[in-house]
Amino acid sequence: MMEYVNDFKMYQVLDCGDFEKIEQFGNYILKRPDPQAIWHMKNKNKYTLNAIYHRSSKGGGEWEFIDLPNTWQISYDLDNNKKIVFNLKPFSFKHTGVFPEQAVNWKWMYNLIKNHNEMNILNLFAYTGGATIACALAGANVTHVDASKGMVNWAKENALSSNVPNDKIRWIIDDCKKFVEKEIRREKKYQGIILDPPSYGRGPNNEIWKIENDIYDLIFLLSKLLDNNSLFLLLNSYTTGLQASVMEYMLSDILCEKFGGTVYSTEIGLKVKDTDLILPEGATSRWKN
Repeated sequence: MMEYVNDFKMYQVLDCGDFEKIEQFGNYILKRPDPQAIWHMKNKNKYTLNAIYHRSSKGGGEWEFIDLPNTWQISYDLDNNKKIVFNLKPFSFKHTGVFPEQAVNWKWMYNLIKNHNEMNILNLFAYTGGATIACALAGANVTHVDASKGMVNWAKENALSSNVPNDKIRWIIDDCKKFVEKEIRREKKYQGIILDPPSYGRGPNNEIWKIENDIYDLIFLLSKLLDNNSLFLLLNSYTTGLQASVMEYMLSDILCEKFGGTVYSTEIGLKVKDTDLILPEGATSRWKN
């Protein structure tokens, strides 16, 4: 079972295969690596590309720019009146500043939160703020936490472009686990928590994060920031070993045991325009009270 994005008007996967995908971000077409696309691409030379990310045999890679501005914008409509605006730019290790498959979660959280008053949401490993902005535009007060000052500044730009009121988001640059421990000592409670952890990372003081070793303990800590009035916890994974079923077992073991509720887990993906395939792009697991 898989959920996929079908309402992102300014983004689409045009074709994929040969471990690459061709994507359209607004007016610009990029080719980037994708380890899931192991089949052959049908229309490799159909599209005029604005930039290509070339993989290196030593790891990583570099961009080849053909006709691409330093920055440009795309947006995702949450409803007729509100939208998330992303300021995109080609970033190291193939990223552009948005994970479009997460639109299924932005819309899910937006629709959930807009029917509740005065929710406090915690977004950990919050990247460029797509989930933060979706929750804030729904009316929640959001604490946005990321270890990278550059990413937090990028998220602030996106929030400003999305017309988010200044008082709706608290911006924190910190190691996520250390921040959670401080919030527990402060006896803070949240009505919703979002986790989008990397497979591997380092905090601002060189703290090591390895998802297989650290994620269960972090969810256990987060259960102390929730209570019977909390509404949801959402966990995303792009790590092969942390599949939807594994995440479901963890959330059920920790959160359902403590608070009740239900857990729904699934793969998430992107529909491919030229083939109608659904390209897998990770997994998500949602605990709802």
